[in-house]
Amino acid sequence: MTQAASSAVPRNRLAMAALIIGGAAIGGSPIFVRLSEVGPMATAFWRVALALIPLLAWSRLRGGTAADKPPQRLSDYAQLVLPGVFLAIDLAAWHLALTMTSVANATLLANLAPVFVTLAGWALFRSAVSGIFLGGLATAIAGVVVLKGGPTALGGGDLAGDGIAIVAAAFYAGYILAIGRLRSRFSTNRIMIWSTASAAVCMLPMALLAEPSLFPTSAFGWAMLFGLAFVSHAGGQVAITYALAFLPPAFSSLTLLLQPVVAALLAWVLLSEPVGAMQAIGGAIVLIGILIARRG
Repeated sequence: MTQAASSAVPRNRLAMAALIIGGAAIGGSPIFVRLSEVGPMATAFWRVALALIPLLAWSRLRGGTAADKPPQRLSDYAQLVLPGVFLAIDLAAWHLALTMTSVANATLLANLAPVFVTLAGWALFRSAVSGIFLGGLATAIAGVVVLKGGPTALGGGDLAGDGIAIVAAAFYAGYILAIGRLRSRFSTNRIMIWSTASAAVCMLPMALLAEPSLFPTSAFGWAMLFGLAFVSHAGGQVAITYALAFLPPAFSSLTLLLQPVVAALLAWVLLSEPVGAMQAIGGAIVLIGILIARRG
């Protein structure tokens, strides 16, 4: 094994660990959203706006490095802003879908982002896709269906709401692909600051138009928003953005399928929502699918 190959092994392992941690951190977001005192659009705005606090603080403490190259051209700035636009549309569509269709349908369809990432990566960038990876992807999605109660639980949704959930999945896929392209040129922190700030700018008018109130009324309400911003976004998205420098976007997007598993476990621990045999089996299938995809 060459020196370059041997040094890549620990980096890939660290990236894999960051990917899992990031997926788990984002998986806690439904709990924060459910406990939020403000509406879904306002919650989405605070999710990205408050996340700028730790991101800017870390950037200030870290200072500039030789590897952290600033944008040079107008196209660089446009590419740094684009992931945030995708993320804002994803969050808005996801929260809207939750009010229009069943939770099971919205969750499953929004979790189709890895399919869009795989298809777009192959069509736009000619990324190689192995049969093993496709088998793992199909297995993981089947696990999500089982986790949500099986195919019979997905029949009570609204067609328009289901379509909006698919839109959310498509834009999250665009977010992952845009971040993946940027990681070869810019640092994790720079990408996160620009994308998070642009997402906040896009979400603010949506929140002002859609919500009667933008501010929570208690310390608990603010705690839920800070938890969502610091843990799920500043923590989870930063970890995933870091991992995208070393792992393919198609595989990295599979961490989205960890979210319903983590959400079910947290709901069981924090909200006393029971976890049945079907949910346990579905969660195990999701993890098996991810392991299969990793081998591909």
